[in-house]
Amino acid sequence: MKPLSLRPYLSPPAVRQRALVSRSYAVQAPGAPTLQVFNRNTKYLQKERAAADAEHSRKVDYLKDEVATRLCERLLDIKRQLPHVLDLGANACNIARILTLPNPDPDPSITSSPSLSTRISRLTAADSSPTLLHRDASLPFNELLPITRDTLQDEEYIPYPENHFDAVLSSLSLHWINNLPSVLAQIAHVLKPDAPFLAAIFGGDTLYELRTALQLADLDRRGGVSPHVSPLADVRDVGGLLGKAGFKMLTVDVDDIVVDCPTSFALMQDLQAMGEGNAVLGREMGAVRREVLAASEAIYRELYGNEDGSLPATFRVIYMIGWKAGEGQPEPLPRGSGQINMKDILEGGSIKERS
Repeated sequence: MKPLSLRPYLSPPAVRQRALVSRSYAVQAPGAPTLQVFNRNTKYLQKERAAADAEHSRKVDYLKDEVATRLCERLLDIKRQLPHVLDLGANACNIARILTLPNPDPDPSITSSPSLSTRISRLTAADSSPTLLHRDASLPFNELLPITRDTLQDEEYIPYPENHFDAVLSSLSLHWINNLPSVLAQIAHVLKPDAPFLAAIFGGDTLYELRTALQLADLDRRGGVSPHVSPLADVRDVGGLLGKAGFKMLTVDVDDIVVDCPTSFALMQDLQAMGEGNAVLGREMGAVRREVLAASEAIYRELYGNEDGSLPATFRVIYMIGWKAGEGQPEPLPRGSGQINMKDILEGGSIKERS
């Protein structure tokens, strides 16, 4: 007996309609794929919670203020007026406050110098956390410098027109960006020709003491390792990223800031109050186990403890300066056009010019 077939009973239109059904498949979006390392929403929530307690948040600004000060000192070498400046990832406007301080020159022989804010007509401070951005809006430094505070949907997307700013500054914000090459290209886009970009980010060896202690404690107590400290960029990659974004006359240098803390618990509490907690995608949710923290404290003290009982925490800060291309900008000489052999200089010999 033949099996029953329903096709003879279907009307011709129904058969044709069935034949036109298509299946959809997932495809790669145009452009290079972006590796997502950080949960941007988690970082937003961390900054909002940190800024909710304004007084405590100000107490732990010692690191952000120090880095902002060292970044702003680099503006002393730029002898020009900067009518409109963007502070990208402004946090609590730490850069704005430092710009208004008197006598910014660190040279002890210069006893008096005008504040850097006298070179700036207007500062736009942009950040994704409105609570943190407006935390210090009522403090006196706001009267010394015209500041516009813009809340961004995300620092990874810069919503300003082309050739808009005379300089872009960023202090301790870009190390949380997933697509750093794209953001650097956007910064170059909003800069005017021959305008500078100055930034400071945490580098790869930041908090290596805490990172090592937590990893060894995890291995000892749990038999595995969980990422408790976020990955960071390496100084060797920064110059290449700036060059690919179109910046010229690059300068990249590194500075280690060591903070002595009473305990590793106090250090982690300060990091949370700064809004610098771990935001890695796929991190273990919930608090770190008590036995892991206790073991980490003991390992930290054994490996890195100071004689006075404090614990050092090293923050490696990468400073970068790049200039957007413009007319009349100095250009490097062609390779091989040098007239002095560097080997003679480095080895202490006499300088011999090439024939």
